[in-house]
Amino acid sequence: MSRPGVVAFDVNETLLDLSPVGAALVEHGQPAALLPTVFGRTLHTGAAATVAGVWLSFRAAFDSALAQLTDLSDGDRARVADAFLELSPHPDVEPALRRLHDAGVRVVTLSHGSPGVAEAGLERGGITPLVERTLTSESVRAWKPSREAYLWAAGACGVAPDRMALVAAHGWDVLGAERAGLTGVWFPRTERVYPPGLPAPAVVAPDLASAVDALLAR
Repeated sequence: MSRPGVVAFDVNETLLDLSPVGAALVEHGQPAALLPTVFGRTLHTGAAATVAGVWLSFRAAFDSALAQLTDLSDGDRARVADAFLELSPHPDVEPALRRLHDAGVRVVTLSHGSPGVAEAGLERGGITPLVERTLTSESVRAWKPSREAYLWAAGACGVAPDRMALVAAHGWDVLGAERAGLTGVWFPRTERVYPPGLPAPAVVAPDLASAVDALLAR
């Protein structure tokens, strides 16, 4: 139960607000309320492809979800996808990452999103200096929650899995990290509770600040 040497953060929803993608949907005649369904279908498609042994990039999975759920043209779907480069951090992200950084804990991001998305969002929020590196599992063509994604991330950071924590607002992501030997940390953002049917992770916190407190208290 020691303090991790590296804390990895999921990106979409956990750190970055997807509102610009919702706005892009509205701009192209779709209801903003469709965003959770499109995003969920994207994750389902990408994870299913990984389980089946087929590679699909995040952008391809997102385009597939839009094609299945809307009648948008190829060009309009591409423009909605481009909105991922306009994301900004949630208000609670900067102080949380700064606390870890100031405590000497290495901070990285781990997404299965398209390269450049995390970097653009961190830059827009002015918090790039707080993050050592941005990682996307597209580098190993394996969507989270496959063990390969988390083990690759630990290796890329030069630490054993048990010296790395994964903070995410998605229960399935935290479960995957724990099964790979990382310390899993969940807090609510779009999910109200940690999935009751899954084994509880090392940390279940009421918010991001509390999640960081729990890690620093180890």
